[in-house]
Amino acid sequence: MTRRKQGIGSMKQGAFLLVTSSIFALIALLHALRLIYGWNVTIGEWAVPVWVSAVGFLIAGYLACQGFMLKNKQG
Repeated sequence: MTRRKQGIGSMKQGAFLLVTSSIFALIALLHALRLIYGWNVTIGEWAVPVWVSAVGFLIAGYLACQGFMLKNKQG
């Protein structure tokens, strides 16, 4: 029988899900705000198209929802 050591910096799964889901929700919110307000984003010389934020919103929103649902399922 092996035991896992929980050292400094360890995080329980429920807390991890809450933190990561919240970060994904914040990212989805920022993508949504860019879509609503039409903010321009430039990386170097490249102007990032708005459709990138639409895809980012869908992916980040999906990951946030899945994380929150998994957290709620755990109790």
